[in-house]
Amino acid sequence: MSVNILLFKITLIFYSVATVLYLVDVVRRKEKAGKTGKAARWILVGGFALHCATLLARYLEAGYTPVANLHESLSFFAWTLVGIFLLFDIRYRMTVLGAFSCPLAVILMLIGSTAPTAMKELNPALDSWWFPVHVTLAFLGNAVFTVAFVAGVMYLLQERMLKSKKFSALYYRLPPLDVLDSINYKCLSFGFPLMTMGIISGAVWANSAWGGYWRWDPKETWALITWFLYAALLHGRLTVGWRGRRAAIFAILGFLCLLFTFLGVNLLLSDLHSFKAMEGP
Repeated sequence: MSVNILLFKITLIFYSVATVLYLVDVVRRKEKAGKTGKAARWILVGGFALHCATLLARYLEAGYTPVANLHESLSFFAWTLVGIFLLFDIRYRMTVLGAFSCPLAVILMLIGSTAPTAMKELNPALDSWWFPVHVTLAFLGNAVFTVAFVAGVMYLLQERMLKSKKFSALYYRLPPLDVLDSINYKCLSFGFPLMTMGIISGAVWANSAWGGYWRWDPKETWALITWFLYAALLHGRLTVGWRGRRAAIFAILGFLCLLFTFLGVNLLLSDLHSFKAMEGP
């Protein structure tokens, strides 16, 4: 077993333990994170450090940014998601946000663990310094919008409980609606520029690799659809005053569209962005 695979599995264990602790802390119905929540945070930080080592080991062995196959892409996505969550955690210190975000990272890692882990040479046409720039910007944008999705789900759950006046144990751990809406807006403010720069860098990279900035393949088309959806949400928030439920629903729909762009296109449709196209002859 290679070093990066061993580190990947240890990282998955750390993330899984942190997820369980976050969920246990939420179930306890305390207003603030107790010892369990703090332990979850530190274990998650340790897992993130191990994940950094995992990607570095993979990079040194492969010789390129490790996002060329399904295993690598899911691992990279989980890494950016945990990293972005930890940044938000510094500001908000909400255990419940970890209880919703960490399971998504674990799911990504679990699916990645079932995918083939063999490394192949990168397609020569894609061997460019634009490769790490493009994928890093794209995945960071995806991770930020995943947090927006989480905030949107929590917003709708809390709003539903408030309207029905049926309060579950989760209600007492959810942050106020205005805080969730603020997280949604912050995610949009950071995620949209990252997505935009990711698309622009991808277009420049495509021009150097294939001689054209835009080829309208399925990945590019769906990326543009997703971009327009988030652009509409940002426009609505800035000019029309969209907030609350509508913004939460848009964040969820945007994430579903983003997820299809990331996984659906790569797995179901054949194009220049499929994992097979990333591999060399």
